[in-house]
Amino acid sequence: MSRSRQVVNPAAEQALDRLKEETAAELGLQDYGNRYKGAITSADNGRVGGHMVRKMIESYENTLSSGTTK
Repeated sequence: MSRSRQVVNPAAEQALDRLKEETAAELGLQDYGNRYKGAITSADNGRVGGHMVRKMIESYENTLSSGTTK
């Protein structure tokens, strides 16, 4: 199975980058966006991605519970 690294909605790319930076900072990974990702362990990179997904799911669940879905 191949993976696409393209953002589905290009307008959301900057918001995703901000979310990635915020999540990395919460996990104690300083200067995550400006670092070479090859120098960061795969476990740390995976942690950032996993926490991003949790935040996105939580945000969507909150949207569903407030009844403001599109």
